[in-house]
Amino acid sequence: MAESLLRRLLYGFLLLFTVVILNFLLLQAAPGDVVDAIVADTGGASEEVVARIRAEYGLDQPVYQQLLSYLQKMLAGDLGYSFHYDRPVLSLIVNHLPATIMLSLSAIIIAVIVGTLLGTVSALNPKGIVSHIVTVLSLLGYATPVFWLGMMALILFAYEFPIFPVFGLRSVPAPETLPGQVIDIIYHMILPSLTLSILFIASYSRISRAAMLDVMGSDYIRTARAKGLPEWVVVFKHGLKNAGLPIVTIAGLQLSHAFSGAVLVETIFSLPGIGPLLLESVTGRDYPVMLGILQGSALMVIAANIITDMIYRVLDPRIRGTV
Repeated sequence: MAESLLRRLLYGFLLLFTVVILNFLLLQAAPGDVVDAIVADTGGASEEVVARIRAEYGLDQPVYQQLLSYLQKMLAGDLGYSFHYDRPVLSLIVNHLPATIMLSLSAIIIAVIVGTLLGTVSALNPKGIVSHIVTVLSLLGYATPVFWLGMMALILFAYEFPIFPVFGLRSVPAPETLPGQVIDIIYHMILPSLTLSILFIASYSRISRAAMLDVMGSDYIRTARAKGLPEWVVVFKHGLKNAGLPIVTIAGLQLSHAFSGAVLVETIFSLPGIGPLLLESVTGRDYPVMLGILQGSALMVIAANIITDMIYRVLDPRIRGTV
């Protein structure tokens, strides 16, 4: 296990390093830069002023020199300086990241629990009415765009029936006590989390249904029933434990999808997460912020894959000795 973990950490570092270089070169190849955005906002500037601004930001240097300088700073923990916000990129991402992490993780947790339960229930009676309803709802949820679902949820549950807050992560004024603040944040996160989880609930219900149908026909399930074990023990202890392997795998792989979906949901519900920060950095061509967000996304995906692989080894003893 230790050797496998070290090997995957090394591969993850090399992959992250490659992603950083590719992202930097792709952004450099894009037309325009932050100076063009500044000039457009100010209504124009002379060539001397444009050249001075580019020299001040280091944009007049060759691309390879800019890349080497960026890599040196990144290895030292410096992600650069935001042209638009006039602040260090790392502090910007740290301030906006908690909302995105809460949204993504809560959506994944809700989707795994609800989707697995729905798939398990439908697999116990695959020809029953419940199974058909779950299948239809899963297909509808999988085909529904998350931005449309977010807007419909906002209109229905925030405007027409004001059950949940319209926008933001905290009430104004915020509660004074710590428990009140925690409850207030959870209350604001309910609607965005449910909106983002719909797509993943559909996926997990289909995956868990197929896995449970395969597992429940195995010999050890028939043996467990022949021993007189209660049905819930057979289903959850013997069946779901083995059917959970593909669910764990998909949960790790879909973390990147949850992050990208969170960007859209945050914009719709005006959450102070990475989504609005990324949108403003794109419109303002703030490349250091864009690079920092892309690197953070790649790091989260790589870390999720490593954690998923380790959990998979714990659940499946057959691959623990493999590298």
